Amino acid sequence: MAEKNLDFDTVIDRRNTNSIKYDFAARRGKPKGVLPLWVADMDFRISSYIQEAVAKTAAHGIFGYSEAREGYFEAVSGWMRERHGWQVEEEWLVKTPGVVFALAHAVRAFTEPGDAVLIQRPVYYPFSHVIEDNGRRIVDNTLVQDASGRYQMDFADFEEKIRREHVRLFFLCNPHNPVGRVWSREELERLGDICLRNHVVIVSDEIHADFVFKGTHQVLADLKEAYREIVVTCTAPSKTFNLAGLQVSNIFIPNPGLRKKFRRQMAASGYSQLNAVGLCACEAAYRDGGEWYEAVKEYIRANISYTKTFVEAHIPGVRMTEPEGTYLVWLDLRELGLSPQEQENLIVNKAGLWLDGGAMFGETGRGFERINVACPRATLCEALTRLEAAVKEVTKLQKNQVC
Repeated sequence: MAEKNLDFDTVIDRRNTNSIKYDFAARRGKPKGVLPLWVADMDFRISSYIQEAVAKTAAHGIFGYSEAREGYFEAVSGWMRERHGWQVEEEWLVKTPGVVFALAHAVRAFTEPGDAVLIQRPVYYPFSHVIEDNGRRIVDNTLVQDASGRYQMDFADFEEKIRREHVRLFFLCNPHNPVGRVWSREELERLGDICLRNHVVIVSDEIHADFVFKGTHQVLADLKEAYREIVVTCTAPSKTFNLAGLQVSNIFIPNPGLRKKFRRQMAASGYSQLNAVGLCACEAAYRDGGEWYEAVKEYIRANISYTKTFVEAHIPGVRMTEPEGTYLVWLDLRELGLSPQEQENLIVNKAGLWLDGGAMFGETGRGFERINVACPRATLCEALTRLEAAVKEVTKLQKNQVC
C-alpha cells in the first residue's frame, strides 16, 4: 500500500474544526481574518497510514480504557534506533499526554518548592510557566548570539549559576525552540559534564529531533553511559507527524530512582491510561509513517529556504536566523526600532498575521517574531507578502518623519 497524503501544496480549510490555530483568534484577542502561523502544528494532512489506523479504531465503535500492547514499543523503539541510533529499553518508558505535562511533573518530582530550575532563554515559554506555576525559581543561562547571529551557550555562566543558585534541575531544549540551534556533541557533553559534577538532573526536550537540517541530532542520554543516571528524555510523535491533538508523548527515564519519583507524581495527579486513538496513531506513525515524514521534511526544508530568500530580497530591516532544526523560523525585527506595542501593531493589524512575539520567550526575545513554516507554500507566500507590505509601510512612515 502506497502513501496517499504526499500533497503538501493544497491549502486545507481548517476553520470550524475546533482548531486553536484557526478558530480562536477572537477569543485570544486577535482581529478576525488574521493569518495564523504561530502555534507549532502543521497545515498538512497526516500520513494516510495513520489516518487509516485511526479510522479502523473509530469503526470498531468502542472507546474503553486502553493500554499499549507489544507493537507500540516495537514501533517507538524501532524509530529511535533507526533514526537516531538510540537503543531504548521498555522499562525506561513512561507515556504521558504531552511533553509540557511531563515537564510539570518533572518539576514536582525532582525539586522542592523554592528550588531553582535553570533554563536558557529565549526558550519555549511553557518552560517558564511550569516552573513558576509550581512555586519554583527560574534561573536563566541566557543564550548569546555571535557575530553571525548564531546562538551559543555561555558555559561559564551556566556552571556559575548552577553553583551559586544551587540548581537541582535543568531544562534543555534540543533542537532549540525558538532559535533553531541543533546542539553539537561537544556542546552537549560540556553541559552534561557540568551537570554531572553538580548533581543536576537534566530534562531534555527532544520533541523536534526529527527535523534537523544542519548537523545531526545527538540524543543527550546516549552520549555517555553516566548521563543515563541524570537525563530524562522527552519525545513525542506530535511535531514529527502532526498529531498534537491526540496527546501522546514518550518519556524515557533510564535511572530507576528518577523514574520512580516521576511515576509517583503521575499517580498523584490521578492520570493513568492515554487515550485509545493517540496510542493507535503513535504506533502507526512510527511503524509506517517514514515515507510521509521524509517527504514533509523536504517540503519544510524548501519552505525554510524560500523564507530566507524572500526575507533577504524583499524585507529590508528584517533578518532571519536560519534554523538548523525545527520548522519554526526566528525573525529579527530589531533594526526597525519599534516598541513592543508598535511591533505588535505591525504584525497583527498592518500585516494581518498571528505569530508568536519574541518577548513571550523571555526578555532577550524582544524584537523577534517566531513564524511556523510548516504550511503550504501559498500560505507562506501570502504571509511573507503581507509582512513585506507592512514593513515597507512602517519604514516609509519612519523616513517621512525624519524628513
